[in-house]
Amino acid sequence: MGSPPRKPTMQDVSRLAGVSPMTVSRVLADPQRVTEPTRRRVLEAVAQLRYVPDMVAGSLSSRRTSFIAVILPTLTNANFADTAHGLTEALRPADYQPLIGYTMYRLDEEERLIRAMLARRPEAVVVAGTVHTKAASELLHQAGVPVVEIWERPDRPIDRAVGFSNHEAGRAAARRLIALGHRRIGALGPGIDGAARDFRGEDRLAGFAAALREAGLGDELVLRHGEPPVSFDHGARALAVLLERAGDVEAVFAVSDIAAVGALMECRRRGIRVPEDLSLIGFGDFEIGRQCVPSIDTIRVDAQRIGRRTGELLLALLGKGSPAGEPASLDVGFELVVRETTAAARRERGGEP
Repeated sequence: MGSPPRKPTMQDVSRLAGVSPMTVSRVLADPQRVTEPTRRRVLEAVAQLRYVPDMVAGSLSSRRTSFIAVILPTLTNANFADTAHGLTEALRPADYQPLIGYTMYRLDEEERLIRAMLARRPEAVVVAGTVHTKAASELLHQAGVPVVEIWERPDRPIDRAVGFSNHEAGRAAARRLIALGHRRIGALGPGIDGAARDFRGEDRLAGFAAALREAGLGDELVLRHGEPPVSFDHGARALAVLLERAGDVEAVFAVSDIAAVGALMECRRRGIRVPEDLSLIGFGDFEIGRQCVPSIDTIRVDAQRIGRRTGELLLALLGKGSPAGEPASLDVGFELVVRETTAAARRERGGEP
């Protein structure tokens, strides 16, 4: 086998286009500074040679990398994928590129990713959540670039935040079930003992439990079971555990629509009618929750809007958009969506409401 072909260089492009290497650099970095005929010649040479600029070398000279570090818990969750999509679309006009890492809900992995990303000199950092290790928090405080925490709305963000109150979302779910007359109310979420932690889901459970107590109801049926991320299987198993503990439970909140669908399937297997025998609310407005039968009541958050607003905020902070006049913590809100899995309480199984 022969040696691999030599990669074309900027000098090759300049010779083919009949211009200086500096002119090639200007066309690639700021094409509006070059006349249209020259720009066309250079771009034709780039295409003919299949030249790819060395962005690392360029960043060393310009001190700009043009990438945004984005750290998410997972990419298998449609909401986080939608957030990444909204962020990418907002950044695209300014030619910023997201570099995405995922933590699988582990704080130690988040800290490792933050170190690795900052070593590559991102223009900004976007990180899901507001709970970090002490070392990760210090790294973000000292990063020297904009830092935006998303999917939560803290009182004191590291720099900026775009999200909503997960605690209030949990409270809204509890208030809905209480208003329907339910009194034996439970909730399903992941446990808190393992290395992986879903702090946003935990906050929703905490808000849910708080609303139950404020209404004079017990929170002993708020179940924390298994490890994140939640799944269909997690929802089914968690509901089975809850039913063993309290077979008379009347209503359940799941911290994710994914878990809610699993709980719904477990009800089908056990002959429990939803919503006649058991009311069910999820979170996240996932497509499967909209399409399953019955369709699942949920708390909707506009995941793409979180990404878009984060991107718009970053462009403003980086001088590529309108001046940033937003508060340090931007609330995108949430919405309770009533579909087919909640109904007024029946004090006796099969009786009238």
